[in-house]
Amino acid sequence: MRCTVRSARTLWLAVVAVTFLMLQTAGAETIARCGKGWLEEINGYPVLHLKGTPYEIGYQHGALLRESARQNLEHIVNGEGSRQLIEFGPIKVTPRDAILSILTIQRPHVPQKYFDELAGLAAGSGMELQDVQIGNFIPELFHCSGFALMNSATQDGTLYHGRVLDYATDWGLQNHAVIMVCEPEGGIPFVNVTYAGFIGSVTGMNAEHVSIGEMGGGGLGHWQGVPMAFLVREGLERGKTLDDVLTIFRENPRTCEYFYVVADAKTNEAVGMEASWDVMEVIRPGEAHPLLPSPVKDCALLSAGSRYEELVRRVEAGHGRFTAETAMKLMERPVAMKSNLHNVLFEPKTTRFWVANAGSDGSPAAEQAYHAFQLSELLKRKPDADAEVVPFRAAVKPGTPVSRATSRAPVTIGD
Repeated sequence: MRCTVRSARTLWLAVVAVTFLMLQTAGAETIARCGKGWLEEINGYPVLHLKGTPYEIGYQHGALLRESARQNLEHIVNGEGSRQLIEFGPIKVTPRDAILSILTIQRPHVPQKYFDELAGLAAGSGMELQDVQIGNFIPELFHCSGFALMNSATQDGTLYHGRVLDYATDWGLQNHAVIMVCEPEGGIPFVNVTYAGFIGSVTGMNAEHVSIGEMGGGGLGHWQGVPMAFLVREGLERGKTLDDVLTIFRENPRTCEYFYVVADAKTNEAVGMEASWDVMEVIRPGEAHPLLPSPVKDCALLSAGSRYEELVRRVEAGHGRFTAETAMKLMERPVAMKSNLHNVLFEPKTTRFWVANAGSDGSPAAEQAYHAFQLSELLKRKPDADAEVVPFRAAVKPGTPVSRATSRAPVTIGD
């Protein structure tokens, strides 16, 4: 049998793919099950599988990550959220007070399904519903970077989408990091790189090979719209194409000042986007913009100041030769800030992705090891039949008190 260069390369790629999957799941262990959901650890990284209605997904989340969700949200809401924000004479306004006001303003713009999911999260975790809502409505004031490389910019034309999240490593969110594999009823399955207790998304990719990453700006006070993290969720759950995602952002009222990189491997294209309360602007690869004055062919590069300049320099130096491994190096310091909470590289065509989180001591994610996953493989996985079962409790009628002694989750993530 004659072995051509093409057939040899195909065989090599197949071997690489199989090896990737074997290494990814070699250390997998089911922790517990709840309803249609289940929790496992893959090489020490918590992976939470969620499936069903919004309430079911929320309950599974709260029950299976009970201790971690409680620790994370209670620290944010009653710890960081109780710090003095403004003092006016004898009156002190805390972030918690501010979020309660923002929640009231944004409620009419938020789909009911998210309030149902938050109700499930509160019931499953045993937390007060108001605390869960406050924790999930805290404005995401991130200062980040993001990029997409494709076509002539990479070694074989593969699209890579990198996402650098710079935000508050001193809050300890990294100790509650979790991969959520969501299969919402009637929606597109997706992966959310997030933290226990949070239902919104700032970093994700769906089974339609679309990925989204967010970068925060200014514009505080413009709250009359869909919270950014829920808008990203909508893009992941309903966006089959890049244009679908742009339409979702365009047709919904938005808040504050936010920037995004959105990629679609089906067409091998990506864009940078500003979707703020008063602006919806799309920046195509290679296009200049007053805030992004140094475009590079077949690249969408979003950052600010010297970090943007360094990102451009690195991309220009490696243009045409980027692989997954070298694309990850673009997210090293100083493109990533000291407060680098997580870094993620998506390869949407294969649905592979790599995740690094900040160290428990607050050291940047860029200095930590990456964990490799593949969404298509994660969606095929099943829990061990003999794993511990955490009981699922159906939603109660409106007005019925939620007991704090609901189900128990058997695992705490991190410290």
